[in-house]
Amino acid sequence: MRKLIFPIAALTIAACAAQPKAYFASDGFIQGTTYHIVYRYKTDLNVQIAAELHRFDTSLSAYISESTISKFNNNLLTQTDDTLFLNCMRRAIEISEITHGAMDITVSPLVNAWGFGFSEKANVNQQLIDSLKEFCGYEKINIDGNRITKTDPRIQLNANCIAQGQSVDIVAEMFERMGIYDYMVEIGGEVRANGLNPKGKTWRIGIDKPIDDSTAQNRELQGIVALDGKSLSTSGNYRKFYVKDGLKYSHTIDPKTGYPVQNSLLSASIIGLDCITTDALATACMVLGTERAAAMCDTLPNIEYYFICSDADGTLQTIASEGFMKVMVE
Repeated sequence: MRKLIFPIAALTIAACAAQPKAYFASDGFIQGTTYHIVYRYKTDLNVQIAAELHRFDTSLSAYISESTISKFNNNLLTQTDDTLFLNCMRRAIEISEITHGAMDITVSPLVNAWGFGFSEKANVNQQLIDSLKEFCGYEKINIDGNRITKTDPRIQLNANCIAQGQSVDIVAEMFERMGIYDYMVEIGGEVRANGLNPKGKTWRIGIDKPIDDSTAQNRELQGIVALDGKSLSTSGNYRKFYVKDGLKYSHTIDPKTGYPVQNSLLSASIIGLDCITTDALATACMVLGTERAAAMCDTLPNIEYYFICSDADGTLQTIASEGFMKVMVE
Protein backbone atom coordinates (compact mmCIF):
# COMPACT_ATOMS: atom_id res chain seq x y z
CA MET A 1 0.00 0.00 0.00
CA ARG A 2 1.34 3.41 -0.95
CA LYS A 3 1.71 5.78 1.98
CA LEU A 4 1.14 9.51 1.74
CA ILE A 5 3.58 11.52 3.84
CA PHE A 6 3.08 15.22 4.50
CA PRO A 7 5.51 17.49 6.32
CA ILE A 8 4.26 18.37 9.81
CA ALA A 9 4.89 22.06 9.15
CA ALA A 10 2.65 22.03 6.09
CA LEU A 11 -0.16 20.38 8.03
CA THR A 12 0.17 22.93 10.80
CA ILE A 13 -0.08 25.84 8.37
CA ALA A 14 -3.12 24.33 6.67
CA ALA A 15 -4.85 23.77 10.00
CA CYS A 16 -4.25 27.34 11.08
CA ALA A 17 -5.56 28.70 7.76
CA ALA A 18 -8.76 26.66 7.77
CA GLN A 19 -11.83 28.52 8.98
CA PRO A 20 -13.89 26.74 11.65
CA LYS A 21 -17.44 25.87 10.67
CA ALA A 22 -20.39 27.24 12.60
CA TYR A 23 -24.18 27.19 12.29
CA PHE A 24 -25.86 30.11 10.56
CA ALA A 25 -29.55 30.93 10.14
CA SER A 26 -31.39 32.70 7.35
CA ASP A 27 -35.00 33.88 7.67
CA GLY A 28 -37.30 35.85 5.40
CA PHE A 29 -40.37 35.95 3.18
CA ILE A 30 -40.99 34.38 -0.22
CA GLN A 31 -44.01 33.17 -2.21
CA GLY A 32 -46.39 34.79 0.26
CA THR A 33 -44.95 32.79 3.17
CA THR A 34 -41.91 32.59 5.45
CA TYR A 35 -38.70 30.60 5.30
CA HIS A 36 -36.26 29.45 7.97
CA ILE A 37 -32.94 27.93 6.96
CA VAL A 38 -30.15 26.67 9.23
CA TYR A 39 -26.81 25.33 7.98
CA ARG A 40 -23.25 24.62 9.12
CA TYR A 41 -20.55 26.35 7.11
CA LYS A 42 -17.48 28.54 7.42
CA THR A 43 -19.31 31.74 6.53
CA ASP A 44 -22.74 33.33 6.20
CA LEU A 45 -24.57 32.54 2.95
CA ASN A 46 -27.54 34.89 3.15
CA VAL A 47 -26.67 36.53 -0.18
CA GLN A 48 -26.40 33.20 -2.00
CA ILE A 49 -29.64 31.89 -0.47
CA ALA A 50 -31.49 35.07 -1.42
CA ALA A 51 -30.16 34.79 -4.97
CA GLU A 52 -31.42 31.21 -5.33
CA LEU A 53 -34.84 32.10 -3.96
CA HIS A 54 -35.05 35.13 -6.26
CA ARG A 55 -34.15 32.90 -9.22
CA PHE A 56 -36.96 30.61 -8.18
CA ASP A 57 -39.44 33.46 -7.79
CA THR A 58 -38.72 34.80 -11.27
CA SER A 59 -39.50 31.34 -12.58
CA LEU A 60 -42.51 30.01 -10.67
CA SER A 61 -44.11 32.78 -8.64
CA ALA A 62 -47.55 33.75 -9.92
CA TYR A 63 -47.23 36.87 -7.76
CA ILE A 64 -44.66 38.24 -10.26
CA SER A 65 -46.11 39.34 -13.60
CA GLU A 66 -42.82 38.79 -15.44
CA SER A 67 -42.17 35.30 -14.07
CA THR A 68 -42.03 32.40 -16.50
CA ILE A 69 -45.25 30.85 -15.16
CA SER A 70 -47.09 34.19 -15.42
CA LYS A 71 -45.95 34.63 -19.01
CA PHE A 72 -47.17 31.14 -19.84
CA ASN A 73 -50.52 31.79 -18.16
CA ASN A 74 -50.88 35.02 -20.16
CA ASN A 75 -50.05 33.23 -23.44
CA LEU A 76 -46.79 35.14 -23.87
CA LEU A 77 -44.50 32.10 -23.85
CA THR A 78 -44.32 28.69 -25.53
CA GLN A 79 -40.57 28.11 -25.48
CA THR A 80 -38.12 28.70 -22.64
CA ASP A 81 -34.68 27.82 -21.34
CA ASP A 82 -35.93 28.17 -17.76
CA THR A 83 -35.00 24.74 -16.40
CA LEU A 84 -36.63 25.38 -13.01
CA PHE A 85 -39.98 25.96 -14.68
CA LEU A 86 -39.66 23.05 -17.11
CA ASN A 87 -38.48 20.60 -14.43
CA CYS A 88 -41.34 21.64 -12.15
CA MET A 89 -43.90 21.15 -14.91
CA ARG A 90 -42.48 17.76 -15.91
CA ARG A 91 -42.53 16.51 -12.33
CA ALA A 92 -46.03 17.90 -11.79
CA ILE A 93 -47.33 15.99 -14.80
CA GLU A 94 -45.58 12.81 -13.63
CA ILE A 95 -47.19 13.06 -10.20
CA SER A 96 -50.57 13.87 -11.76
CA GLU A 97 -50.29 10.58 -13.64
CA ILE A 98 -49.19 8.69 -10.50
CA THR A 99 -52.12 10.10 -8.52
CA HIS A 100 -54.62 9.72 -11.40
CA GLY A 101 -55.23 13.45 -11.46
CA ALA A 102 -55.69 14.02 -7.72
CA MET A 103 -52.84 16.56 -7.98
CA ASP A 104 -53.29 18.84 -10.99
CA ILE A 105 -51.46 22.11 -11.72
CA THR A 106 -54.23 23.34 -14.05
CA VAL A 107 -56.89 23.86 -11.34
CA SER A 108 -56.13 27.57 -11.02
CA PRO A 109 -59.53 28.69 -12.48
CA LEU A 110 -61.34 26.49 -9.94
CA VAL A 111 -59.15 27.70 -7.07
CA ASN A 112 -59.90 31.30 -8.09
CA ALA A 113 -63.64 30.63 -8.33
CA TRP A 114 -63.74 29.35 -4.75
CA GLY A 115 -61.85 32.41 -3.49
CA PHE A 116 -58.48 30.80 -2.76
CA GLY A 117 -56.53 32.23 -5.67
CA PHE A 118 -55.78 35.64 -7.12
CA SER A 119 -59.32 36.88 -7.71
CA GLU A 120 -62.50 37.46 -5.73
CA LYS A 121 -64.71 34.49 -4.95
CA ALA A 122 -67.29 33.87 -7.67
CA ASN A 123 -70.96 33.02 -7.30
CA VAL A 124 -70.29 29.31 -7.57
CA ASN A 125 -72.84 26.94 -9.06
CA GLN A 126 -72.68 23.70 -11.02
CA GLN A 127 -72.90 25.48 -14.35
CA LEU A 128 -69.85 27.61 -13.54
CA ILE A 129 -67.87 24.59 -12.30
CA ASP A 130 -68.68 22.63 -15.47
CA SER A 131 -67.61 25.53 -17.67
CA LEU A 132 -64.29 25.95 -15.82
CA LYS A 133 -63.52 22.24 -15.94
CA GLU A 134 -63.56 22.42 -19.74
CA PHE A 135 -60.11 24.04 -19.67
CA CYS A 136 -58.65 22.22 -16.67
CA GLY A 137 -56.69 18.98 -16.81
CA TYR A 138 -52.96 18.23 -16.76
CA GLU A 139 -53.27 16.20 -19.96
CA LYS A 140 -53.92 19.49 -21.78
CA ILE A 141 -50.28 20.51 -21.16
CA ASN A 142 -47.52 19.22 -23.46
CA ILE A 143 -43.76 19.54 -22.94
CA ASP A 144 -41.34 18.72 -25.75
CA GLY A 145 -37.76 19.68 -24.99
CA ASN A 146 -37.84 23.35 -24.05
CA ARG A 147 -41.22 23.90 -25.67
CA ILE A 148 -44.37 23.89 -23.49
CA THR A 149 -47.83 24.31 -24.97
CA LYS A 150 -51.48 24.09 -23.92
CA THR A 151 -54.52 22.98 -25.87
CA ASP A 152 -56.63 25.95 -24.77
CA PRO A 153 -55.42 29.55 -24.24
CA ARG A 154 -57.64 29.82 -21.13
CA ILE A 155 -55.59 27.18 -19.26
CA GLN A 156 -53.87 28.61 -16.18
CA LEU A 157 -51.16 26.90 -14.16
CA ASN A 158 -51.10 27.01 -10.36
CA ALA A 159 -47.88 25.54 -8.95
CA ASN A 160 -48.70 26.15 -5.28
CA CYS A 161 -49.10 22.42 -4.68
CA ILE A 162 -45.55 21.65 -5.76
CA ALA A 163 -43.43 24.80 -6.15
CA GLN A 164 -42.63 25.43 -2.48
CA GLY A 165 -41.26 21.92 -2.26
CA GLN A 166 -39.08 22.59 -5.29
CA SER A 167 -37.78 25.84 -3.76
CA VAL A 168 -36.68 23.85 -0.71
CA ASP A 169 -34.84 21.43 -2.97
CA ILE A 170 -32.92 24.10 -4.90
CA VAL A 171 -31.52 25.58 -1.67
CA ALA A 172 -30.62 22.12 -0.31
CA GLU A 173 -28.97 21.18 -3.60
CA MET A 174 -26.95 24.42 -3.56
CA PHE A 175 -25.72 23.51 -0.09
CA GLU A 176 -24.67 20.04 -1.18
CA ARG A 177 -22.81 21.41 -4.21
CA MET A 178 -20.86 23.55 -1.73
CA GLY A 179 -20.09 20.55 0.49
CA ILE A 180 -22.61 21.51 3.18
CA TYR A 181 -24.23 18.41 4.66
CA ASP A 182 -25.58 19.69 7.98
CA TYR A 183 -28.63 21.76 7.11
CA MET A 184 -32.37 22.25 7.51
CA VAL A 185 -34.37 24.14 4.88
CA GLU A 186 -37.98 25.07 5.69
CA ILE A 187 -40.16 27.14 3.36
CA GLY A 188 -43.86 27.50 4.08
CA GLY A 189 -43.84 24.34 6.19
CA GLU A 190 -42.07 22.21 3.55
CA VAL A 191 -38.84 20.80 5.01
CA ARG A 192 -35.68 19.06 3.88
CA ALA A 193 -32.99 18.19 6.40
CA ASN A 194 -29.64 16.45 6.42
CA GLY A 195 -26.96 15.65 8.97
CA LEU A 196 -26.98 17.16 12.45
CA ASN A 197 -28.55 20.19 14.09
CA PRO A 198 -26.60 22.68 16.27
CA LYS A 199 -27.07 20.35 19.28
CA GLY A 200 -25.33 17.54 17.43
CA LYS A 201 -28.53 15.54 16.96
CA THR A 202 -30.68 14.56 14.01
CA TRP A 203 -33.02 17.39 13.04
CA ARG A 204 -36.35 17.32 14.88
CA ILE A 205 -39.37 18.51 12.88
CA GLY A 206 -42.82 18.95 14.39
CA ILE A 207 -46.15 17.96 12.84
CA ASP A 208 -49.02 20.26 13.77
CA LYS A 209 -52.23 18.93 15.24
CA PRO A 210 -55.03 19.81 12.77
CA ILE A 211 -56.71 22.57 14.75
CA ASP A 212 -58.94 24.88 12.70
CA ASP A 213 -57.18 28.23 12.83
CA SER A 214 -56.72 30.40 9.75
CA THR A 215 -54.40 32.74 11.73
CA ALA A 216 -51.90 29.92 12.49
CA GLN A 217 -51.59 31.33 16.03
CA ASN A 218 -53.22 28.40 17.83
CA ARG A 219 -50.67 25.64 17.28
CA GLU A 220 -50.13 22.34 19.06
CA LEU A 221 -47.84 19.50 18.01
CA GLN A 222 -49.27 16.13 17.08
CA GLY A 223 -45.84 14.53 16.88
CA ILE A 224 -42.15 15.00 16.10
CA VAL A 225 -40.01 13.21 13.53
CA ALA A 226 -36.25 12.81 13.28
CA LEU A 227 -35.33 13.81 9.74
CA ASP A 228 -32.00 13.00 8.09
CA GLY A 229 -31.42 12.92 4.35
CA LYS A 230 -35.15 13.21 3.73
CA SER A 231 -37.93 15.70 3.05
CA LEU A 232 -41.20 16.20 4.93
CA SER A 233 -44.36 17.89 3.68
CA THR A 234 -47.67 18.30 5.46
CA SER A 235 -50.92 19.32 3.82
CA GLY A 236 -54.13 20.03 5.69
CA ASN A 237 -57.42 21.88 5.56
CA TYR A 238 -57.14 23.56 8.95
CA ARG A 239 -55.28 26.74 7.89
CA LYS A 240 -56.80 27.93 4.59
CA PHE A 241 -60.58 27.73 4.70
CA TYR A 242 -63.72 29.74 5.22
CA VAL A 243 -67.17 28.99 6.60
CA LYS A 244 -70.34 30.00 4.77
CA ASP A 245 -73.90 29.09 5.76
CA GLY A 246 -72.50 26.71 8.34
CA LEU A 247 -70.36 24.80 5.82
CA LYS A 248 -66.57 24.71 5.81
CA TYR A 249 -64.88 25.25 2.43
CA SER A 250 -61.23 24.21 2.29
CA HIS A 251 -58.54 25.42 -0.13
CA THR A 252 -57.88 21.90 -1.46
CA ILE A 253 -59.89 21.49 -4.65
CA ASP A 254 -60.72 18.09 -6.10
CA PRO A 255 -59.80 18.43 -9.81
CA LYS A 256 -62.38 15.81 -10.80
CA THR A 257 -65.41 17.38 -9.08
CA GLY A 258 -64.26 20.99 -9.10
CA TYR A 259 -65.35 21.37 -5.46
CA PRO A 260 -63.40 21.70 -2.19
CA VAL A 261 -62.67 18.26 -0.77
CA GLN A 262 -65.00 16.86 1.85
CA ASN A 263 -63.57 13.77 3.56
CA SER A 264 -62.38 12.59 6.96
CA LEU A 265 -58.67 13.22 6.25
CA LEU A 266 -57.58 16.33 8.17
CA SER A 267 -53.83 16.22 7.63
CA ALA A 268 -51.40 14.29 5.42
CA SER A 269 -47.67 14.20 6.16
CA ILE A 270 -45.35 12.62 3.61
CA ILE A 271 -41.65 11.72 3.95
CA GLY A 272 -39.59 11.17 0.80
CA LEU A 273 -36.21 11.86 -0.75
CA ASP A 274 -37.00 15.25 -2.29
CA CYS A 275 -39.42 17.97 -1.30
CA ILE A 276 -40.94 18.57 -4.74
CA THR A 277 -42.34 15.04 -4.54
CA THR A 278 -43.50 15.12 -0.91
CA ASP A 279 -45.21 18.49 -1.42
CA ALA A 280 -47.21 17.28 -4.41
CA LEU A 281 -48.09 13.92 -2.86
CA ALA A 282 -49.32 15.51 0.37
CA THR A 283 -51.78 17.59 -1.66
CA ALA A 284 -52.89 14.54 -3.65
CA CYS A 285 -53.50 12.59 -0.44
CA MET A 286 -55.84 15.30 0.85
CA VAL A 287 -57.89 14.93 -2.32
CA LEU A 288 -57.90 11.13 -2.29
CA GLY A 289 -58.90 10.69 1.35
CA THR A 290 -57.45 8.31 3.92
CA GLU A 291 -57.98 4.87 2.40
CA ARG A 292 -57.17 5.67 -1.22
CA ALA A 293 -54.17 7.81 -0.20
CA ALA A 294 -52.72 5.02 1.95
CA ALA A 295 -53.22 2.48 -0.84
CA MET A 296 -51.43 4.78 -3.30
CA CYS A 297 -48.50 5.56 -0.99
CA ASP A 298 -48.00 1.87 -0.24
CA THR A 299 -47.14 1.34 -3.92
CA LEU A 300 -44.53 4.14 -4.11
CA PRO A 301 -40.83 3.59 -3.34
CA ASN A 302 -39.14 5.73 -0.66
CA ILE A 303 -42.45 7.21 0.48
CA GLU A 304 -43.75 7.10 4.07
CA TYR A 305 -46.99 8.63 5.33
CA TYR A 306 -48.75 9.80 8.48
CA PHE A 307 -52.44 10.67 8.25
CA ILE A 308 -54.62 12.35 10.86
CA CYS A 309 -58.32 11.79 10.29
CA SER A 310 -61.54 12.07 12.25
CA ASP A 311 -64.05 9.32 12.87
CA ALA A 312 -67.84 9.70 12.94
CA ASP A 313 -67.92 11.36 16.37
CA GLY A 314 -65.01 13.70 15.61
CA THR A 315 -62.33 11.77 17.49
CA LEU A 316 -58.87 12.09 15.94
CA GLN A 317 -57.31 8.92 14.57
CA THR A 318 -53.90 8.35 13.01
CA ILE A 319 -52.88 5.99 10.22
CA ALA A 320 -49.19 5.68 9.38
CA SER A 321 -46.75 3.56 7.44
CA GLU A 322 -44.27 1.45 9.36
CA GLY A 323 -41.36 3.49 8.04
CA PHE A 324 -42.88 6.76 9.24
CA MET A 325 -43.41 5.41 12.75
CA LYS A 326 -39.75 4.43 12.93
CA VAL A 327 -38.67 8.09 12.74
CA MET A 328 -41.23 9.40 15.24
CA VAL A 329 -39.58 10.56 18.46
CA GLU A 330 -40.88 11.43 21.93
